[in-house]
Amino acid sequence: MVLNNIEKLLEKYNNAETSLQEEAQLRAYFQSDDVAPHLEQYKSMFLYFSQSQQEQYTKDVPLKPKRTKLYQWISVAAVAVLMLGIFMPNWGEEPDPWDKYTAEEQQMYLEAKAALALLSDKFSDGTSSINALSLASENFNVGLDKASHVTEFSKTTNKLLKN
Repeated sequence: MVLNNIEKLLEKYNNAETSLQEEAQLRAYFQSDDVAPHLEQYKSMFLYFSQSQQEQYTKDVPLKPKRTKLYQWISVAAVAVLMLGIFMPNWGEEPDPWDKYTAEEQQMYLEAKAALALLSDKFSDGTSSINALSLASENFNVGLDKASHVTEFSKTTNKLLKN
């Protein structure tokens, strides 16, 4: 009866359904010398569990972390970089190339740019008109082609009627 009960407890233990009291029964059974031969494989596992519960960590754990001087110097360097970034934002920048021209030259450039933009706009309008003419030309050619069919038809009709 005890062996049957132990086997049921092992099955529950493998399915992770045992309580703490049932696990204590299993530990007590496997620590004894009269373990069934077909359950010998579990004995070393339960002995290991009971021995590992007795182990303790004996080294001292330091409570104050050691601060290195490197950490302090890194923070000083970070503050210095931030200060340089705030107080010298334009350091190393090239001057604006637009500033080397006089106001009159800048005004002439803007007027030329506006004139070229107007020319470009008018040129675009002209090309769209040419596109419309090419479409009309294509339609005219289609009409001529159909008219040639009519003349061919009239020639054939005249030949039939004369004969």
